Amino acid sequence: MTGSKITAIGSYVPAQRLTNTDLEHMVETNDEWIVQRTGIRERRISRQDEFTSDLCVAAVEDLIVRYGKSVQDVDMVIVATSTPDFTFPTVAAIIQHRLGIPMTSGTMDLSAACSGFVYGLHTANSFVASGLHRKVLVIGADTISKITDYTDRSTCILFGDGASAVLVEKSEESSGFLGFHLGSDGSGAQHVYRTALSRSINDIELIDSQMLVQNGREVFRWAIRTVPQGVEQLLMKAETELDQVDWFIPHSANLRIIEPISERMNYSMEKVLYSLVNFGNTSAATIPLALDMGIREGKVQNGQKVLMYGFGAGLTHAGLLVQLDLDQQISDPTPL
Repeated sequence: MTGSKITAIGSYVPAQRLTNTDLEHMVETNDEWIVQRTGIRERRISRQDEFTSDLCVAAVEDLIVRYGKSVQDVDMVIVATSTPDFTFPTVAAIIQHRLGIPMTSGTMDLSAACSGFVYGLHTANSFVASGLHRKVLVIGADTISKITDYTDRSTCILFGDGASAVLVEKSEESSGFLGFHLGSDGSGAQHVYRTALSRSINDIELIDSQMLVQNGREVFRWAIRTVPQGVEQLLMKAETELDQVDWFIPHSANLRIIEPISERMNYSMEKVLYSLVNFGNTSAATIPLALDMGIREGKVQNGQKVLMYGFGAGLTHAGLLVQLDLDQQISDPTPL
């Protein structure tokens, strides 16, 4: 076994903004109601001809420019997404070609909804730490707006589009990955779904819809119970106390979910990073977007311990404790 660490990060969000004021003209809602219930003020929406693969390429290009990295020696590409351009081929295969990554590299999409990026990082660490791979590109990206019903005010106020990419590379010294905890509860699978070949889950008939369907109340109840328990298990495995964690980055589903989770953990909201205020719930992209925002703002520094915890459809959840050791940026990031 060898060590592995995150060495670079890049992000991209579409140019088009969908503000709460814009939504007032689409459904029965208003800015005050949305902010009070979600904390979200606006979100980014992909163009009609802009897809998840496009967001991924732009995020990787941002990483390359900021850190002076090459992807020509990447030997595995993992894309965590619930909104691939196609059922198949994979987004990873599409961007491998577009980015000029060698054909000897492996590519795969990973489907774990809003937990996807953390699952992708965990997988990359396993590949590198085992010695099977040396440099893995992990991307969390979604264009959830393309499967959002903009007549349903309970869901359309939440979601936006975005992508973030990181490189996980071999470390000759120590590993930047300190601990993990994974879990799932398929008994609640019917609470967040989009129908495809089947029309039932757990013997429950579903609404036949190509749009995202969510029972927000049930997801809320599950998340505020499950995440603090998962964090406790993760820290126990990592032999780390919560007060040693510099930053907590939960999935940016809704600020009103994050707040009670942090309260139950007895962890200050001043040390919680989230990306939902200006970008909404970007599914697999929320956690890396929040991490990158913290880095751009100078909050998150090398040597600090960051606890990431994703949760969502499945119902799946996944946490990682990492110690940052990013390479030095050679170029200032462009504003998101």
